[in-house]
Amino acid sequence: MKQLLYVCAVSILLCSCYGEDKPNFVYTSPITDHTKTSLTANTISPDNKISPTNKIFLAPLKPDSAGYTSIATGNLTPAELIKYAETLKGIPYLYGSTDPAKGFDCSGFITYVFNHFNVAVPRQSVGFAYVNHRIDIKNAKTGDLILFTGTDSTVKVVGHMGILKIAPGKAITFLHSTSGKDDGVTETPLNAYYQGRYMHTIRIFPQNNR
Repeated sequence: MKQLLYVCAVSILLCSCYGEDKPNFVYTSPITDHTKTSLTANTISPDNKISPTNKIFLAPLKPDSAGYTSIATGNLTPAELIKYAETLKGIPYLYGSTDPAKGFDCSGFITYVFNHFNVAVPRQSVGFAYVNHRIDIKNAKTGDLILFTGTDSTVKVVGHMGILKIAPGKAITFLHSTSGKDDGVTETPLNAYYQGRYMHTIRIFPQNNR
């Protein structure tokens, strides 16, 4: 019986790029520099970014009575998010990591990018399944988030994710950290393989509703 329970636990873990099959609203504390002490919100610059020489502790999001939550993006724009995310291309994949000096898993990459702008997000990719609000992929815009199953597409649990890039007349692409052949942060077309793993598109930027 103990062996069966162990196998089940491992299977659930492997379905997500980090963590369990239910959201755990715990957020990484160090945002940029892991060697400095925690400072106050005064370390945030006027453009809503964290000083590169400091780190800050982000307050956890509070789910509503139904278990859903919203991500407060503040003054951050989708263009700023994508511009910064692209600077991280080539960082290798490392399971369970949010440290660019070592590597990122898929949600570690997302966490690091948003935390850079002082925006708290779920640490696990599956946690984004409980973020408002879902939209049709046909209406997606740059900065929307795309959620996939894990590598086993028959297990309908969110296990991978990326940040969408949408340009008129061009194929949909997304930025993500992958353990596949690209092995790290890269930009990938929404090809047949990922279409087969597709689960949801999440809109968190209010300006994308305009």
